[in-house]
Amino acid sequence: MRRLLIIAVLIELGLLLIVVPWSAYWDRNYFVQISPLVRAFVTNNYVRGAVTGLGAVNVLAALADLAMLVRRRPVP
Repeated sequence: MRRLLIIAVLIELGLLLIVVPWSAYWDRNYFVQISPLVRAFVTNNYVRGAVTGLGAVNVLAALADLAMLVRRRPVP
């Protein structure tokens, strides 16, 4: 049961990392409004793509973990 909870959290976190960099929330957060240097870095499409890539890796790792959990045979 604990492992399923971890897998669910990893999938949710991965989906969040995939969606948020391309939303309006990413452009209007507190840190972006403080410094123009931070704004230039965070709004760069390469940074957004890197965060999205991390999210995709997170989702794929969670799905691989789920597949391993489903394929696991019970110990007699």
